[in-house]
Amino acid sequence: MNFTKRILTSLLLGGAVLVSNSAFALTAEEIAHQVDIRDDGDNGSSVMQMILIDKHGNQRVRSMKKFSKDFGEDTHSVIFFLEPSDVKDTAFLTFDYAESTKNDDQWLYLPELRQTKRIVSNDKSGSFMGSDFSYADMTSRDISDYSYKIVKESEVRGKTVWIMEATPKTQETIDETGYNKSYMFVDQTNFMVVRAIHFLVDGKRKYLDVKSSVKIEGIWVATEMEMKTKKGKVTLHSTQINFDEIKFNQTLKENFFTVRRIEKGL
Repeated sequence: MNFTKRILTSLLLGGAVLVSNSAFALTAEEIAHQVDIRDDGDNGSSVMQMILIDKHGNQRVRSMKKFSKDFGEDTHSVIFFLEPSDVKDTAFLTFDYAESTKNDDQWLYLPELRQTKRIVSNDKSGSFMGSDFSYADMTSRDISDYSYKIVKESEVRGKTVWIMEATPKTQETIDETGYNKSYMFVDQTNFMVVRAIHFLVDGKRKYLDVKSSVKIEGIWVATEMEMKTKKGKVTLHSTQINFDEIKFNQTLKENFFTVRRIEKGL
């Protein structure tokens, strides 16, 4: 799965709804399944820019390069931080497993310490590199871990969407993600999640907005997204991520996606 789908994939709920301009109905579970299996390419690479914005409007900009490769039903991905100097050569490796009973593996290499840290389940609700995205946001989630409900149909940027509520079935899932509940806005034309609201266990909310997307080699991908963390009406922090030079079907060797490799740098 690509980076964007990992951040967006999750969660949708029971009931049935009529697809606009179609003669058939889909349940929320069927919509969730379509979101989960949506084609996201293989052997992909992209250049990423992450902009961290504090409550005073101060910005920090980080440049990264991301690679992903399918290993059967599983997906491995790596992000290398290129700039600025305080994060240069930091690397993040993820093994995203299709098997629902197997927890995804994540490792973060910290060059200043010359140490690789394994991200355990209890840490996955924490901030990824100071951003508004958590480590849990960086992988797809098992849709069977949630109960789903269709709230209503709406529009986002002129496109009809389903607004879907997702509630974790277990405390374990809540603890790992940090979310009590989520609302996902699913584009009815391509099953892409274009907006989301996450309710955090500490009372805050996170708002995801995919501001732009394009079709590359037949695959819809996000090119600009934003995640805001708010308490009430106050924005505490936000993160913008821009994607450029998105390519698929690159030549990527399997040994590129190993702990030893991320410790070498890009």
